[in-house]
Amino acid sequence: MPRRWLVASVVAVLLATVGVVVVVVQDRGVAGDPVAAAGVGSPPAVSVSSTTSSVSEAVTTSPSAAIGEADTAPSTSVPAPSTPAPAAVAGDAPLVGRIKPGVTNQGVATFYDSDGGGACLYDPSPDPLTAAMNWADYEDSKACGAYVLVRASNGASLTVRITNLCPQPCRVGQLDLSAEAFARLAAPNLGEIPITWTLVSPEVSKRISIRYKTGSSQYWCGIQAIDHRNPVARLEVQVGGQWKQLSRTDYNYFLSENGSGCGGAIAVTDIYGERLVVDPLPIKPDVAQATSLQFAAH
Repeated sequence: MPRRWLVASVVAVLLATVGVVVVVVQDRGVAGDPVAAAGVGSPPAVSVSSTTSSVSEAVTTSPSAAIGEADTAPSTSVPAPSTPAPAAVAGDAPLVGRIKPGVTNQGVATFYDSDGGGACLYDPSPDPLTAAMNWADYEDSKACGAYVLVRASNGASLTVRITNLCPQPCRVGQLDLSAEAFARLAAPNLGEIPITWTLVSPEVSKRISIRYKTGSSQYWCGIQAIDHRNPVARLEVQVGGQWKQLSRTDYNYFLSENGSGCGGAIAVTDIYGERLVVDPLPIKPDVAQATSLQFAAH
């Protein structure tokens, strides 16, 4: 019995030892198994690498295409910054007529021998850079005294003052320039050139003058503003403490048919709404009487 017990004990110990060795070897095999390691570690590595590469390619190889596609809808609905909004222009010049600031007009330029006088009834001027406005944009003398920047297709440009009317067959948009002005834009032998023109509010050295028309008196008068920077929208006279707006003629005078306000204070307003008040002036027909006033530049 003692020997059998001893043998059984030895066998039991040997079996236990072999079991421990097998377990340890199996544990090491799981931890170091290359297939198992790849199954746990490599998918995240592949996934991250693939995503990073895709994003990198999308950003580095075609950024403008991606941005362009994303911005297509908004960019088509928003006007270009260089395009003036009509509402803003109208707000800047509430009394504007056909000729609007900030708007580029298309037309042609011709020329004639001009001394600076004409339908606006300004005196002949030593300034050679003048123009006659086509009948539509002349607008019953509202264009008189306006300064417009004229550009030719060859890149030449200059600023002229409107002093005359170019009647039909002058076309809408056409300017009939003084010969000197045309020659600065193109060779006179061309006769007619395509142009664009825009109303401007330039620097000027003169101040506004007021002139009573020939034949004016305390019973009837015509009043004209001269040398204004911006187009004149209206002219008023003071009558008994109240202001009365005078009607405008196509020869650029404002009339008081019954003499109301003749010789009194005068208010001149430009297309931007600036109103300048001139103290009473004596009625001196056909004499330009200087003031110290001028419209602001825009």
